Amino acid sequence: MKLNNRNSKFSSLVLGALALIGLFHVNTMPGQEAAGERSSYIVQGASLPAVKALVQARGGEITHELGVIEAVAAELTPSQLAALRDNDAIRKVYGNGTVETAGKPSDKGKGDSGGSDSGSEGTGNEVLETNFPTLTNADDVHALGITGEGIGIAVLDTGLWKHEGITLDPYGSVRLKAAYNAINDTVIRKPLNGGDLGGHGTHVASIAVSTLVTDAGKYNGIAPGAHLVSVQAFGPNGQGTYADVIRAIDWVVANKSKHQIRILNLSFSAEPRSHYWDDPINQAVMVAWQKEIFVVAAAGNRGPGSMTIGVPGNVPYVMTVGAMTDSFTPADGADDKLATFSSAGPTYEGFVKPEVVAPGGHMLGLMDKYDSQLALDYPEFHYGGKYFEMSGTSQATAVVSGIAALALQAEAWRSVDELKCKILSAAKPAVNQDGSLAYSIFQQGAGLVDAYEAVMNQTVDCANRGLHIDNDIDGYQHFGGRANQNPDGSYYLMGMDGYIWTDGGVGTEGYIWTDGYVWTDGYVWTDSYLWTDGSVNANGYIWTDGYVWTDGYIWTDSNVSIGGYIWTDALTEMATMSSWVDPE
Repeated sequence: MKLNNRNSKFSSLVLGALALIGLFHVNTMPGQEAAGERSSYIVQGASLPAVKALVQARGGEITHELGVIEAVAAELTPSQLAALRDNDAIRKVYGNGTVETAGKPSDKGKGDSGGSDSGSEGTGNEVLETNFPTLTNADDVHALGITGEGIGIAVLDTGLWKHEGITLDPYGSVRLKAAYNAINDTVIRKPLNGGDLGGHGTHVASIAVSTLVTDAGKYNGIAPGAHLVSVQAFGPNGQGTYADVIRAIDWVVANKSKHQIRILNLSFSAEPRSHYWDDPINQAVMVAWQKEIFVVAAAGNRGPGSMTIGVPGNVPYVMTVGAMTDSFTPADGADDKLATFSSAGPTYEGFVKPEVVAPGGHMLGLMDKYDSQLALDYPEFHYGGKYFEMSGTSQATAVVSGIAALALQAEAWRSVDELKCKILSAAKPAVNQDGSLAYSIFQQGAGLVDAYEAVMNQTVDCANRGLHIDNDIDGYQHFGGRANQNPDGSYYLMGMDGYIWTDGGVGTEGYIWTDGYVWTDGYVWTDSYLWTDGSVNANGYIWTDGYVWTDGYIWTDSNVSIGGYIWTDALTEMATMSSWVDPE
């Protein structure tokens, strides 16, 4: 079934919900609007050259070329905006909103996990045990000589601190292949000269690839042999724009072969404001997946309630990651549990998300003590001169990016869909003593990732079946998953008995994560359905007109255009990305 031709007119779809970039002062001719009325928008059409020509013909000032989604970002006056929206050659116009990466720590709980002032003492030469490589059995993969060598991970974030644990591979060679700043559209000629004034990007990257080795011979990172590409789209305070993020993804796609980029780490999560296919960041992410770049996205930190999965984790194709915690007892698996902040599914379109969970509580990673904003503002979370403690699905995402690199070194020929299946089918769900699931699959997905099993297992056909990414990107078809909602508010999976979940919190008790659970009727990630825009479609979805989301936003028919959902002025700024959560 076809939906919405690619060349259809979507002039009513405007991202008014986003906080606009601001007012831009330019010279105007007599009779034109005042310069202060200019705002930034993303204008999308059939091709990048065509969109550029139309915007320039109307007098708009182009600031970003976003070829990955056939769009530009431009500063426009109201009359220029209206003229472009009325042009049949323009596909969509979005407000270019501000987004944020890691938020600020709250005062609540500081020091409870050892993150006290005393933790920052030390010479700076100590190598601490990070535990998560052991918790995910990545250390067993390292023992086989598999470290991610030859696999490139692009980290799209705030930049990168040039600590040797990040810049050097296990043999002492530089493994930072490139650094690109999407904010000013600059490739850093000497990558080792760049930095990270925010700190978030460094923390994430070190979890994925740190080569520091403890006295016990354990690596600090999951894939210490992988090489890195640093892509900056957020500033020192975690501020960025949609245009900068999309331009960063565009650059990664264009430079995939040059830098051997196989994995794209997206440790941010914005609240959805539309169907997955109508969000411009999601559109760019789908193109990256189409080009065989394995995208790993954070589920978000708005859990544990249902339908809190963020952008771009709500893209059905990509690997979306939630978080668990070892409860500060890494040697005792009996109290391991789902993190309370970890966002849960299903997505609006009925997909089970996250697919997996990974360690994301009180994670130790590298961060510059003197020049990173997070470390400067909150030194009580800094340890031993170079480590910083953070919790979040951002950190869990980095763990899975590292595992993907290990699996690709072992079997470099695997497609992105096959790799996704290998990782999720190797995961271990948390179960009760009777073998039933301790958490809903909408909270834990397939369970806790296992690096060793992901590398070794040969199950490769369980992910993204029934989806057609080419048609999805072109706008001919869009898809829904098995998830649905009963009239009493509980969630279930169509065609599969025993998967009913009433939305609720996460308990304090721990559970064993085991591979003893048998999934029936195949994996829930196998088959998908064509999506229709009605509130009740042929497959029985009952996302009704007045459905109230957990964050208080209501989806109504007044928000629906022929292209999907309108981003209305009634909403606030786009999102807080990878917001700070207290250690747990």
